[in-house]
Order: sequence, then structure tokens, then C-alpha cells
Amino acid sequence: MSATDDQPIIEAPRPAPRRLGLSGKLLLLTIPLVMIAGLMMYVPTIANFRINRLNDRLAAANTAALVLDAAPSGMVPDSLARQILKSVGARAVAIKMGQQRRLLASADLPAAIDHDIDMRTLTVWSAIVDSFETMLETGNHTIRLVGPAPGGAQFIEVVFDEKPLRQAMYRFSRNVLLVSLGIAMLTAGLVYLALHYLFVRPMRRLTASLVGFHENPESSARIIVPSQRGDEIGVAERELSDMQRDLVSMLHQKSRLAALGLAVSKINHDLRNLLASSQLLSDQLASVPDPRVQRFAPKLMRSLERAIDFCQSTLSYGRVQEAAPVRRMILVEPVVAEVRESAGLAADGSIAWISAIERGLTVDADPDQLFRVLLNLVRNAAQALESRPKDDAAALQIRITGRREGSVAIIEVSDTGPGVPARAREHLFEAFQSSGRPGGSGLGLAIAAELVRAHGGDIHLVEGTIGATFRISIPDRPVELQSVRNERARA
Repeated sequence: MSATDDQPIIEAPRPAPRRLGLSGKLLLLTIPLVMIAGLMMYVPTIANFRINRLNDRLAAANTAALVLDAAPSGMVPDSLARQILKSVGARAVAIKMGQQRRLLASADLPAAIDHDIDMRTLTVWSAIVDSFETMLETGNHTIRLVGPAPGGAQFIEVVFDEKPLRQAMYRFSRNVLLVSLGIAMLTAGLVYLALHYLFVRPMRRLTASLVGFHENPESSARIIVPSQRGDEIGVAERELSDMQRDLVSMLHQKSRLAALGLAVSKINHDLRNLLASSQLLSDQLASVPDPRVQRFAPKLMRSLERAIDFCQSTLSYGRVQEAAPVRRMILVEPVVAEVRESAGLAADGSIAWISAIERGLTVDADPDQLFRVLLNLVRNAAQALESRPKDDAAALQIRITGRREGSVAIIEVSDTGPGVPARAREHLFEAFQSSGRPGGSGLGLAIAAELVRAHGGDIHLVEGTIGATFRISIPDRPVELQSVRNERARA
């Protein structure tokens, strides 16, 4: 097709940009979380490091004070005092005993002190704040450190430069950062692998199953095989597997229904012509004066008329739609008698027929649709009895009972066959879900249930009976009072 044609040019869909997967997002989320945890640990750690360095400085000053105080008459050469101060990293060491404050040694004392630190009254919060203030400062400040003294002294004072302490804190922070990065990478890797194995990989498997099932929903090979996990992911896998199996079964059933509707539609025309020809022949038979012909010709004509009506509604069957019932009050006994004759259950046959219909029982129903319902149930019962041995003829029975309970007509069809298997009861009234009886097609009960529900009634299998018993309940239509008044007015 050329570009000048009127048909629109359909562009090929562009591939969606590849986004970061769940695994990558999980990894990017884990690393900063571990780093935040490391930062929260770093804050008290750096404060504790500073406190330890200050305590070490006090311990060295106490040792120096003992040496300086032990000198005879407190006379210490300046060179020795400078060496002692240099060894402890201090500019001056003083001690207070009683009311006297004694300077043990000093060297290059500054004109002013920048910071005072009293280890005796230091709190946790002040230690954290002072630590970050020390790291954020520049230049070389002077610190006067006060702490407990050995012996009978009240306290000891040490004056030293802040810069070495700051540099030591920088080195410690760098080491903590490197260790934290290593721990973060290792922890993130372990967490990533654990979460990838426990969650990401199963979720990816679920996603792949959903995508594959969407591409070919009728393939049983696309159904996920659930694992043995007992957590939420295991539950999701099992539920997804069950849902996929139900969908595959439903799609297969819909395909069979569509194929059946197409096949029946194709033969509808020819079958209807054949039945019309048979109806013409039956009309000619009606003119034969033979008594037996006169007896059976009306029934044959009625059967042919029903068959033609079924052919006329073939397309609606293919669409799984039944015509709305044309309801009126009818007697049940004639319909039951016609069902017996259509099913071929003669009086001298191997299957006994028992009819227990209340005299004069009426039902508000479409006669043709009620006939189809009962005929399907009777044929199913006859097929079930054909599988049983014929040596005990009394055991082969089909029983139809009918009664009225208020405004509801109750009809039951029973047989003495093997009954309905337990595995078939859950989908008993669904199409192509055969009860397992020989010769069953799986459509009779589905058709019967649809027709009964169209009347606003109910059909179900009665539990605890010999063989199988199906109970049909059809309620009368509600009476419209206005129409009754109009009829009385016309009368």
C-alpha cells in the first residue's frame, strides 16, 4: 500500500525504555540505609574518641604531676620540665591542693585560654556538641582541661593545643568512614542476595508467568508450578496456579462451545430442509384411514414440529442464549406422559416407570421448555440404568413425582442407578461437565438448569437418596392486581 492511500500509516510501537528493575532499586535503597545507620553510630563514636583522648591527656598529666611533685623542694630544671611537658603534649600542668593552686611546670603559656573543659561535669550531649565544634574550628586554639587528681589533690589542670586533637579526630573519622563504606557494601551485598533469593526472584518468576500466560492463555504449559513455600509468596503462587488452571479450562470450554455453535449452525439449513420434507410426508400419513396410523401420526407430527423449532433456534443455542419462556398454566401429567413416549420407555421394557403426580397438578411454565427439561433428566436416568445388570428388573426404576407447595410446583425425577460421583457434583450443571454416566454428552443438565432458571426456578441434586434424584422448583408468576381489576371490570 502506498503512502498516498487513505489508509492510516500504523507505526511500529516503540520499545519502552528499560527502567531500573526491582533488584537495582533494592540495592540502591540498601546502601544509603546502611550508610545512615553508620552515620548514626559515628556521632557517639567520635564523641567517645574525643573523651578518651582527653582522659589519656589527663592520665599523662597525672603521671607528670607525680614526677614533678616528687622533686626535692619542687626544684626541677627547666630543660627537664620542658621534656616532661613535651612528652605529655601539654604547655602547663597545675594542681590544686586545699586552698593552694600550684603550677608544677609551664612552657610557652598563651596569653588567653580559648576553651575550658571540665571532665568532672561533662555530659553526653555536651560531649557530642563539643566534638563537632572542635572538628569545625580552624587554627590552633588553646584548651584548659580540668580533671580529678591523684592523692589528696582536688583537681589537676592541663593546658594544651587543640590542633593535634583535631587532627587525631580527622584521622579517626577517615578510618571510620572507610570501615563504614566497607561494612555498608558488604551488608548491602548480603541483604541484596538474601532479599533477591527470598523475594525478588520469586516475584520475577510470578511476573514471567503472568507475561507468558498473557501471550498464550490457552496453553497449559504456561501455568506456573507453585513452590512449597508457606509464606505469602507461596500462597500467591498457588492461587495464581489455580486461577490459571481455571482460566485454561474455561477457555477450552468456551472454544468447544464456539466450535459446537459453528458446527450446528452449518448443518442447521440442511437439517431443517430434511425435517420439512419429513413433515410433508407425515401430513400425507395423516390422511391414511388406518387406526394405528391415525393414533401415531399426531405424535409424529408434534415431534417433527418440535425438531423444526429447535433448528430455527440453532443460532441462539450457539450464542448460549435460550429464548424467553412463554409461560401459562399447564397440566403436568400430559407433559410427563409425552416425555415417557419420547424417551422410548415402554410398559413392557426393562426399566420400570413410576409416575406419582398429584391429580390435576398445574405449573406456570412454557410447555415445550418443560418438556425439554424433563426429557433430558429422564434420558440421563435411562442411560445410568443401562449400565446396571438386567438380572434384577425390579431394581431398574425411574420415578417422577409432582406436588405443589403453596405457589411453587415441585417435580422430582429419580432413578435407582449408581448415582452421581462426588467429583462431578461441583460442576454438575456446567456445559461439557459430564457426570460420568455412559453415553452422557455433558449438555443435558446444563440445558435443563438454564431453562429452569429462565422460569425463576431452581434445580438441584437431592442428597442422601438411592441413585440420583433431581428436584425442580418452579414458582408461579406474581399476579398483577391491576390486570385482575381490569379483567373484572370487563366482565
